[in-house]
Amino acid sequence: MTEPTLRGLLATSDLGLRLVSDDADDLDRPLRWVHSTDLADPTPFLADDLVLLTTGSQFDGALSATEYVGRLAARGVVALGFGSGVHRTDIPADLIDACATAGLTLFEVPYRTPFIAVARAHAEAIAAQAYARRSWALETQRALAVAALRRHGLSSIVRELGHRLDAWVAMFDASGEPVLEHPPAGLPDSVRAALAQHVGEVLARGTETGRAVDLDGTAVQLFTLGRSRGLRGVIAIAAPPLDAEARAVVTSVIAMAGLALEQTDRIAADRRLLHTQVLASLRTDDPALAEAVLGVLPAPPILVGVALDARIEALEEWWERRRTERGSRALLAETDEGIAICAPDADAGLFDEAAAHFGIRIGVSDPADYSGFSEAFAQALGALRHDDSGDSGALHFSDVAGAGIRSALGTEDARLIAAARLAPLDADPGDLVRTLRVWLEHDARFESAATALGIHRHTLRTRIGQASRLLRMDLSSFPARAELWAMLTAAG
Repeated sequence: MTEPTLRGLLATSDLGLRLVSDDADDLDRPLRWVHSTDLADPTPFLADDLVLLTTGSQFDGALSATEYVGRLAARGVVALGFGSGVHRTDIPADLIDACATAGLTLFEVPYRTPFIAVARAHAEAIAAQAYARRSWALETQRALAVAALRRHGLSSIVRELGHRLDAWVAMFDASGEPVLEHPPAGLPDSVRAALAQHVGEVLARGTETGRAVDLDGTAVQLFTLGRSRGLRGVIAIAAPPLDAEARAVVTSVIAMAGLALEQTDRIAADRRLLHTQVLASLRTDDPALAEAVLGVLPAPPILVGVALDARIEALEEWWERRRTERGSRALLAETDEGIAICAPDADAGLFDEAAAHFGIRIGVSDPADYSGFSEAFAQALGALRHDDSGDSGALHFSDVAGAGIRSALGTEDARLIAAARLAPLDADPGDLVRTLRVWLEHDARFESAATALGIHRHTLRTRIGQASRLLRMDLSSFPARAELWAMLTAAG
């Protein structure tokens, strides 16, 4: 039942109201109240969306109809009702003209109809509308409770809510993917893409919210599921702002969905614990126990990934959706180092997709068999450690290995270690660091290095000996020289 309008008030036959305006644009505008007064300027005491009734006694003086009507129109009055037969037999012509000019709807209230009857009729319409909305809310909540008991409870709830609200309703999971909607394909693709972006922002922020957005002229209401910092999804409703009764219905849906998701979470938590233990067995490079427990593992050759700063719930739901769409099987498990992901090499592109979708870093190993799982896991961690940019994306170990062993010396950790090991040389006034660099650049040959430095070779031998003592390294051996070269390279 819609809100009471001027059209409905004029249609109340017992009142005998007559529309005077030829062009009435506000007949279907909701009415807040009906008020009567003959004040020359009642606007300070009026509210928006109101019908004003008057007998016209204020026009006996110098007040012009144009001035009076202009004030009412500026205040947001919906319509003016003139009570004929009290002070004037008919509606004054200048008042009719003024209302037409200002676009204010004018109607006549016959002498036999008291103003209180008009106000009472509108009040009864408001009460009837409120009763109808409360009845609708109760009936809708009953229908939703029945839907929740069906086999596919969440799907039935979303379908019933969309039917009752006569609107498109969708549920997004923790990864921001739409998992349920009614009616299907109820939004244009352009609106759907913009909505997905807003849903992703809400989930990334991780705070509970009731948010309204306008997407290419389509109003969409967003409601979060779950607790803040642990959101389980979003319900989206393509509808204008909801009234109190509709919001109460949506609140009950959120509670039902939240309860269903809590039950799912408990099962998922047990499954994650199992997967963590399975992963621990895989890190022994023996897949027998994992196959016995899970039945089927991702087909080798596999890639092992480690994701940092990610929520496993969101990653699991995202990967499960890929399995449904593409048959992409993966094993995800929580570890002390991060979230481990084991997937077939054929699905290598999914690591890049997941990293981009969630804005996270994922280290990815080279292809391996299960007999080399532990090495693959170490490669994934190595890829993460090698990159210290902090940028999101999939970091493939093959890229790290392709850059050569020297690239591993370019990390911040390597620089800090090298600086600490070389620190004793800083106290010597002879610039031992430069001396050592030139010496190694000349393959540790004293003659050519001394010439490059412009010093005698015996002086160079003395400096190298001094550096050996300060660093506590035997620089006559190849391993020590190799370590020194690595430290100088890392120090930059």
